[in-house]
Amino acid sequence: MTPELIPFLAVSIFVVAMMYASVGHGGASGYLAVMALFSLAPESLKPTALMLNIVVAGVGSYLYLSAKQFSWKVFWPFVVTSIPASFIGGTFHLPPEYYRPLLGLVLFYAAWRLFVRKDRQDFEPSAPALPLAMLVGAVLGFASGLIGVGGGIFLSPLMILLGWARVREVSGIAALFILVNSISGLLGHLSSLQHVPDYAPLLAGVALLGGSIGALCGSRHLPVKIILQAMAGMLVMAGGKMFLI
Repeated sequence: MTPELIPFLAVSIFVVAMMYASVGHGGASGYLAVMALFSLAPESLKPTALMLNIVVAGVGSYLYLSAKQFSWKVFWPFVVTSIPASFIGGTFHLPPEYYRPLLGLVLFYAAWRLFVRKDRQDFEPSAPALPLAMLVGAVLGFASGLIGVGGGIFLSPLMILLGWARVREVSGIAALFILVNSISGLLGHLSSLQHVPDYAPLLAGVALLGGSIGALCGSRHLPVKIILQAMAGMLVMAGGKMFLI
């Protein structure tokens, strides 16, 4: 990529971070798509996306927790198994044609279910059984490490559709889930950091700014209906990326 295009890439990263953080996501799937469109070296995509994910999910976790949009009871069973599974997934290098189309279809289906879902403010969420939550955490953790995303893009719609937590709590849980899995996935792929571009600090800075704005809006101000529609939009974008990149 030529130096002249770096400012345009930075603006794109800012927009992606702001949009994804508004629903508690780190934005890795969006960063992967944007960086591929700007023709970054393939070996730099995964570590750079995970790095940006850590920045955005970190500020998102802080803002959602400070707004009390979080449930430790629901969170911890997922993360206990997802961290080691994400580390293991980060060590694998599978050809994308084996898993991307299937993941794309899953994301499209989840987006459709969220878009047609009628929000109910009066329902009482029910946390999943411990064995189920730990199994889901392991599967999503492995997938996040393998693909180079934080796993929240899969966890959020699942939690909402199955009624495991309220919408804003889901965003807070997803933000911290993404943070720990992104760190674990990057540790499992640590040698790839040598491929991160020199201008990565600039991208991290704009991602931090965009993520702060998005998470602040999502944790305190955006109506739940808008959050659900935004989440469906994120899933469509992520699913489309699976087929195009």
